[in-house]
Amino acid sequence: MRLKAAYFKKVFEFNFNARTSRGAMQHKISWFVKLWYENEPEVFGIGECGPLPGLSLDDTVDFEQVLSSIVREINTTGENPVEHHGHKKRAEKYLTSPSITFGLETAWLDLKHGGRRIIFQNDFILGKPIPINGLIWMDGAAKMLEQVEKKIKSGFSCIKLKIGGLDFERECEILRAIRSQYSPERITIRLDANGAFAVDEAWAKLRRLSEYDIHSIEQPIAENQANEMRNLCKNSPIPVALDEELIRHQHLEGKRELLSTLRPAFIILKPTLHGGFSGCDEWISLAEEMGIGWWITSALESNVGLNAICQYTAKFSITLPQGLGTGSIYQNNIESPLAVSDGQIFQDKSRRWSFETFAPEI
Repeated sequence: MRLKAAYFKKVFEFNFNARTSRGAMQHKISWFVKLWYENEPEVFGIGECGPLPGLSLDDTVDFEQVLSSIVREINTTGENPVEHHGHKKRAEKYLTSPSITFGLETAWLDLKHGGRRIIFQNDFILGKPIPINGLIWMDGAAKMLEQVEKKIKSGFSCIKLKIGGLDFERECEILRAIRSQYSPERITIRLDANGAFAVDEAWAKLRRLSEYDIHSIEQPIAENQANEMRNLCKNSPIPVALDEELIRHQHLEGKRELLSTLRPAFIILKPTLHGGFSGCDEWISLAEEMGIGWWITSALESNVGLNAICQYTAKFSITLPQGLGTGSIYQNNIESPLAVSDGQIFQDKSRRWSFETFAPEI
């Protein structure tokens, strides 16, 4: 049967002041790919392509042009592009468009499972929960402590704080306040610096932060500083997790070389940034081969992308909380069965997908 395709664009509005060390965000744009068979237009798969501004490899001025050309190609050939990665020209196109790969893979798997927003058949779609960390966004010290208190009261035992955007002493005060109330046995603290530390100050800051029993720190210094990052990964008093460092490595051998050179404690995987499920599969295989820990994180996707990432995550034996708690950050997100309770994300069978107000065109 011949495939047909279409895409549309959606602007999501944050329902809070979203800040990281890279700056503030008021909204987020995603493009959605729809796939269906020519003779069954009422059954469709949908996938989200949402490059992160200033971060994604395919955050380019011609992103929509590239996506449009892929959709035209599908409509011309009637073929599924996800199954043609072996062709060199096509492979290179998708290696430079990781968020489009994620969207196409999601839409195709959704269509294969009957257009029911089932991407992978596993226990998650039956209601089994996935443990997640509670994300604390940058804000004033009082507001961040308020966020922490809310997360803990709502059942989270692992919280992740974004740091590097406030005065460092204030950030230490926040951590000191948390630890004065909650022991490491009660609350696990992860930090995400988004590359904010200068190399000449990183060691001193990591030593200070280690006083607060920190589980790990993501990307303490900016990416592409191999010698400095290798030293940090080897000697840091806090286990280092690579995040932004992974983005430009889309080829398998480049991934292998990076991990074997830097030897981090953990890697953080985002299907939107790392070439969809196939790209993350490569990272996971290499990490496990080298004894490197990992977890999966969403990248500001709507519930369409988050649903796919949760189902993908549930394929694996989960031993650590995952970074999948971003489903409630938008004012105009799509209604879905996704729910968070007691520090876990799950599918609430009493809730349904509703595309009517989200995207009437589909």
